[in-house]
Amino acid sequence: MKKRFTEEQVVGSLRETEVGMPVAELCCNDAFSEASYYLWHSN
Repeated sequence: MKKRFTEEQVVGSLRETEVGMPVAELCCNDAFSEASYYLWHSN
């Protein structure tokens, strides 16, 4: 199965929220769901 986002993109997105970007804004800008964000964050 081909993944839509690379590991580097996922890590970059997770780091953006660490510096204060709201999750909803990040998800909208990077075109993924909040559910995906929280799934990545839990791992």
